Amino acid sequence: MAENTLLEKVLSLEGKFKSIQDQLSDPSVMSDMKKYVQLNKDYKELEPIIQKGHEYEKTVSDLQSAKDILLNEKDDELREMAREEIAELEPRIPELEQEIKLLLIPADPDDSKNAIVEIRGGTGGDEAAIFAGDLFRMYQHFAESKGWRLEVTDQAPGTSGGFKQIVFKLSGDGVYGVMKYESGVHRVQRVPQTETQGRIQTSAASVAVFPEAGEFDVDLSWDDIRLDLFCSSGPGGQGVNTTYSAVRLTHIPSGLVVQCQEERSQLKNKDRAFEELRTRLYNLEHQKYLDGIAAKRKTMVSTGDRSAKIRTYNYPQGRVTDHRINWSMYNLPVFMDGDIQECIDQLQIAENAERLKEAGEE
Repeated sequence: MAENTLLEKVLSLEGKFKSIQDQLSDPSVMSDMKKYVQLNKDYKELEPIIQKGHEYEKTVSDLQSAKDILLNEKDDELREMAREEIAELEPRIPELEQEIKLLLIPADPDDSKNAIVEIRGGTGGDEAAIFAGDLFRMYQHFAESKGWRLEVTDQAPGTSGGFKQIVFKLSGDGVYGVMKYESGVHRVQRVPQTETQGRIQTSAASVAVFPEAGEFDVDLSWDDIRLDLFCSSGPGGQGVNTTYSAVRLTHIPSGLVVQCQEERSQLKNKDRAFEELRTRLYNLEHQKYLDGIAAKRKTMVSTGDRSAKIRTYNYPQGRVTDHRINWSMYNLPVFMDGDIQECIDQLQIAENAERLKEAGEE
């Protein structure tokens, strides 16, 4: 892409960016919360493009000035300084062009959202539930390292440890844009705690990651919801197990059911369940988007495709392998302790390459 065309594309967005800035400071807009939220989102998406465009424009200008000095200046010291500047700036130009091209491609509109994560033990019985617990602890430690907040909304403990199912919410900056790569089947190969003969077995757990729906993303009415109250089960003490604090919500038009029993307060469980129901309804539409890109990008697995094996955790070899990008790491204990950022970085690099390829084919 010619540099002037790239600059034109960025600068053509500057008017829209300034208009959004003006609107965000307008009191009449601030009184319309739905419009204000959308404008704020648009502003955050455009800001890095405009900033990168200005950096690119300045770099091109500085490079041209350095070349002019080298061509016309007689002073040897100034010419040497110009050579050094050219050597520094020339490699930066293609880097900036690549960065701008990526920024100009529309990102997943939900990347900035919080995430709802659901882990289910799959094939392997008790060992699958134990592995689901291991995955939960891995994400728990990863969330701590990122400064995210983790809230469990529902869980069904396994008979020998771990979880048959656990659902939790991760809150923070751009959580879904990071965690979306975890959707799919995670397979483990190891000698189970329940195995007496010392034989290696293969078990699996599925992970589904949903972007949390915002207040204005779904028009959800209590008139369409059936509310059921029941006694909580599992840990929590006498107060939890003897009062009707657990909440089950059924969305009558769609048949979707969610429940929450992690809080002592019925009201808090009701609020959490409502948030999750709104998210699951939102994701019925989001699924169509995922289905559309899953065929084009091997880095992404459609959330609804629970059969798609994305990663293998091989304990005898101390190896974790991500099958989407053929990436392996031979330090499994560290990975299971939450150090998964390197794998996600590699998936993001691969996805960016795929997005650039998509854009080039359009």
